[in-house]
Amino acid sequence: MTRLKEKYQNEIAPAMMQRFQYNSVMQIPKLEKVVLNMGLGDAKDNAKALDSAVNELAQISGQKPIVIKAKKSVAAFKLRKGMNVGAKVTLRGERMYQFVDKLLNIALPRVRDFRGVSTKSFDGRGNYAIGIKEQLIFPEINYDKVEQIRGMDIIFVTTAKTDEEARELLKLFGMPFANQ
Repeated sequence: MTRLKEKYQNEIAPAMMQRFQYNSVMQIPKLEKVVLNMGLGDAKDNAKALDSAVNELAQISGQKPIVIKAKKSVAAFKLRKGMNVGAKVTLRGERMYQFVDKLLNIALPRVRDFRGVSTKSFDGRGNYAIGIKEQLIFPEINYDKVEQIRGMDIIFVTTAKTDEEARELLKLFGMPFANQ
């Protein structure tokens, strides 16, 4: 069992139960999945960029990403339906907890001028999204082999009903929220 999952069962769940006065243990919010998404606007012109991005996302997540194709054509962007436009990975279970542990304890502290993550990125249903400007903050990425610096979105999907519950859950996991 991963360190973060053990922490959830032994510390976070009882703290959430006490804080929000749930009637059943099944009401306690938990982390359902983490989705990593990397948009690749230049992939339509350069197939090699897509391959390197998919490899980097696989190294970061420990799981093979799926390539996202355009759903419809957009003439202004010279985009045709079916072109490769991104890559994403959905992490669940042990891999999810390992990734969240790595993100919170290793990757985020490596961000330049880091003052915490925004508290305004909740969607109203208990899910949280972070945008990362460069993939170099992850220890698996070798700086010398990176062709282009790319950003990514990381979405935390929880079973929480409100943003307040989700914020408390992520705070107990160790999410460094900025004091706003």
